[in-house]
This record gives sequence, structure tokens and C-alpha cells, in this order.
Amino acid sequence: MKKSDLILVAFLAILFLPFILIKPVYEHYTLFNREHGMVMSFVKFAILATLGEMIALRIRKGVYNEKGFGLLPRAVVWGFLGLTIKGAFSVFSSGTPAFLEYLGIMNAMEAIKGEFSTLKIIVSFCISAAMNLVYAPVMMTFHKITDTHIILNGGKLVSLFRPIKFGQILKEINWDIQWNFVFKKTIPFFWIPSHTITFLLPNDFQVLFAALLGIALGLILAIASLK
Repeated sequence: MKKSDLILVAFLAILFLPFILIKPVYEHYTLFNREHGMVMSFVKFAILATLGEMIALRIRKGVYNEKGFGLLPRAVVWGFLGLTIKGAFSVFSSGTPAFLEYLGIMNAMEAIKGEFSTLKIIVSFCISAAMNLVYAPVMMTFHKITDTHIILNGGKLVSLFRPIKFGQILKEINWDIQWNFVFKKTIPFFWIPSHTITFLLPNDFQVLFAALLGIALGLILAIASLK
């Protein structure tokens, strides 16, 4: 274990332990999270999903940051994606149960808001499947584009203000990996089961859990890059 690994562990301990050990801190977090959900979504993904990419870089190259990696612009992009993820959670967690009731599955909307039950598991799975089949491929592709754009601009903060060459980058994406690994394997075998668990959690913890899954996304991206 390198010194940088110990520093990361210490950082995570400082970041999370106060919420576990100090009750007022946890209470303030839950209140602020409830009243400013979008702001917290930006912060959670900016920190945790970027951390996932840093871990991916550590796996690939043995370091958490390097010249041209673009740590700050990546965090900003992840914060923006966090806003869209929060929006997707709201849309699909409301729309999918309503659609299920339209199909004849009665009490789907009540089940997702109620206590743990078999019906709640089914509804949570349907929400997760709908979100990951409709929204996730678009989000993942957009992230790949912005990731490439940041690298092409040397990881500089100015990359956030320069036009993204969508057409050129889309042509250069390795669609064999993007389709056969990122879409076909991670969505059905990881993201749909993981987000089924997410929608079983109380609303205050759903986005936090999803952001923590961003660390897992970093590991997935590392595997994809190694391929």
C-alpha cells in the first residue's frame, strides 16, 4: 500500500465518520438533503463518482491523479450528471408505478412508498429496469464523450467552456466495448440489480447510495479501459 492509498483512506474516514459518530451532523445532513436535494446530488456525485474515476486510474496506472487527467473538470461534469440522475430518479420512480397500475398491477404506487414487501421489490425492479434501459445508455455515452473531451483539452478547466465535438468523438468511441461490455453486461448484471436495492431504500438515502455506486462505476470504467 502506497502513501497515497493511506491518504485516501484517511480522507474517506474524515469525510464519512462524522455522519456516523456525531448525531447532530447526521441530522443536519438529512435536513439539508431533504430541503436541497438537487444541490446535494451535485455535491455527492462530484465527490464520490470522481473518486471512482480516481480509483480506476489507480488500478490502471498506479496513481490517483496525473497531468491531463482533469480532476476538477471531471468533478464538475459528474456534478451535472448527478443533477440528471436525481431528475431520472424522480421521473422513473413516479412514472413507472403509474404505468404498472395502468397495466393492471394494483397498488404499485402505494407499494413503492410503503414498507418492505414482495410487491415493493417487484416495483423497485421495474423502476430500475426502466431507468437503466432508457436513461442509463444516454448518460453513459454522454459521460464517455465529456471524458474524451476533457482529455483532448489536456484536462484543463477551460475544457468546460470549449465546444464539444460530439460528431467526431462519437465516431471514435470503441462501440465494441461500449455495447458489448458497458451496455450488455453492466446494465443487466450490475446496474439493474443495484438500483433495485436503491429504490427499496428511503428517499433520503437513494441518491447517496447511487453516488456510492459511482465508485463501482469507476472500477467498471477501469475494466473497460483495460479491455
